[in-house]
Amino acid sequence: MNSIGNRSVGRAAAIVASVWLAGAGLGHAQEGADADEQPDFSGVWRNYRGPSIGGGQRSLWPEDAPYTDEARRRIEEYQALVEGTGSTPGGFCVGTGMPGSMLGSGGYPMEIIQRPEQVTIVYEAHNEIRRVYTDGREVDPRDLFPTRNGYSTGYWDGDTLIVETTALKEAVDQRSPHSEDATIVERYRLAGESDDGRRLLTAELTLTDPQFYEEPVTVTKTWVEAEEGTEMLTYECTEPEWEEYLEQRREQVRTRASG
Repeated sequence: MNSIGNRSVGRAAAIVASVWLAGAGLGHAQEGADADEQPDFSGVWRNYRGPSIGGGQRSLWPEDAPYTDEARRRIEEYQALVEGTGSTPGGFCVGTGMPGSMLGSGGYPMEIIQRPEQVTIVYEAHNEIRRVYTDGREVDPRDLFPTRNGYSTGYWDGDTLIVETTALKEAVDQRSPHSEDATIVERYRLAGESDDGRRLLTAELTLTDPQFYEEPVTVTKTWVEAEEGTEMLTYECTEPEWEEYLEQRREQVRTRASG
């Protein structure tokens, strides 16, 4: 449905890992939290482009971010590698990953599905999914492996959902690059209403990464609740390539039959 060019012919092998989750009690997840104060963020949300919010910017990440020399070196190496090719992760059906998936998503909407033990965030772009575990589970960091969206846990502080993300794969191919040492903390809360009465959701995001940044970087993103009846679509990145392949096969069959 949503096709992107410059696709790779090769296929990356799937990585499957088992993570043992211990102690799924409430613990820290409920410290200082009153269930009656917790708002329900469930629904479909769009980037907000209202006044004084900045939602219309192409990227919320500061151009003058305080990169370390090591970060600049790795970013320059990557840019030299793809310079002039037009190649991007998205062109190869690879999702952006955090924090880019949360800050941008190419203008595509996101959906939040909220349950007491888990908040699931689905970005329509590339069908990226984040699971924020809010049941106080404890995980041995040695049982995690780095991924583009990392591993997220959360807890409530009054009406604010605080999410911490670790186990991130190094990313120098997005507008908000980071190393595997990065930690991301997001603070989600409702922020009033738009001019037409729809709810606003805001998140303050802070990325801490001593390897790539001289100091933490903090940005704020705001969404507006989508119009009633809005539904998420399935992002089929590789399907057009498959259909093109089938058409090539049909042509080959027709050629052999006519010969």
